[in-house]
Amino acid sequence: MHAENVIELDGSIGEGGGQVLRVAITLSAIMLKPIRIYNIRAKRSPSGLRPQHLTAVKAVAWLTDAEVKGLNVGSSEVLFIPKRLKGGSTTFDAGTAGSTTLILQSLMPAMSFAEGRVDVEVRGGTNNPMAPTFEYLYYVLLPVIRQMGCNFSLEMIRRGFYPRGQGILRIRSEPVEYLKPIKLTEFSGIEKISGISYSCRLPSHIAERMAKSASNFLKMNGYENVDIALEVLQPNTPKCSVDPGCGIILFAKTKDGHLIASDSLGKLGIPAEKVGEEVATDLVKQLNAKAPVDKHLGDQLVVWVAIAKGYSEYRVTELTLHTFTSVEVCKRLTGADFVVEGALGEPGRISCNGIGLMRKS
Repeated sequence: MHAENVIELDGSIGEGGGQVLRVAITLSAIMLKPIRIYNIRAKRSPSGLRPQHLTAVKAVAWLTDAEVKGLNVGSSEVLFIPKRLKGGSTTFDAGTAGSTTLILQSLMPAMSFAEGRVDVEVRGGTNNPMAPTFEYLYYVLLPVIRQMGCNFSLEMIRRGFYPRGQGILRIRSEPVEYLKPIKLTEFSGIEKISGISYSCRLPSHIAERMAKSASNFLKMNGYENVDIALEVLQPNTPKCSVDPGCGIILFAKTKDGHLIASDSLGKLGIPAEKVGEEVATDLVKQLNAKAPVDKHLGDQLVVWVAIAKGYSEYRVTELTLHTFTSVEVCKRLTGADFVVEGALGEPGRISCNGIGLMRKS
């Protein structure tokens, strides 16, 4: 492999965390272009690769028969040389409570362009701080990328919380030839707000209190049509996690069917009422922006629109540092033409002329 054929990427750009690695590896995989990423997680303490990042790279390496160098905990540099996007089935374990959904963030775009069906079981944390929850992927991200032509099915077998994780997600994909662009710019108003307040190995009143607090705050702010379901799991339920944990996610459904979401995990020593109020406060703030795409989806869609065929455009409730970082990595690696209107922490608009990536037969 000649040095001039390898893309070089500084992992400290933007937010300088694991997201740079995840986005870069999946783009390297789907374009079948080798990449060297250095200064990995330079703005995090400790810097370098952590176990869940190793698992994400290993997962994409399996799918692409990649040669990988530098794949060890603490490493600040990785050389990734993909060879083909095969189909198949396998299992990955993040170890402890490493995020299963962040692993899937790297794996899913590559799965879409594989030679055939891909079946993957991922073990680890299903509901983690600073990571999308299973519910977010299932209810918010998947419906939008299905509009783009993706064909995924996702199932949670068991929840996983800190510290041991041991949650199980299963995902299946059928290959696409290319991705269609999306346009999500109109805010049609809110039809209803739903949600799930969940707990494992905890008294039922915790989930109930989170839900009641969130519901009360929403109604105080003018949202009367609120329905938050409860999921209280105990050890005799197969889906119950091995460690106690809880959380809540809210979905605001617009009149034309889009979902704007906010979620929060319970924390030791934090009253359930505060967790419920925090998630409702964040949702109301996002709804006040009157945009159809929430701040987390705005970030997660960047990779998909970069490789789609044609012009995509969407308005977000808030532009995050993760969003700006994803845009920068995608511009450098794909050459996709992005325009971001708006400032960090404010509502914004993202448009992109995608590169029209076609599946290699």
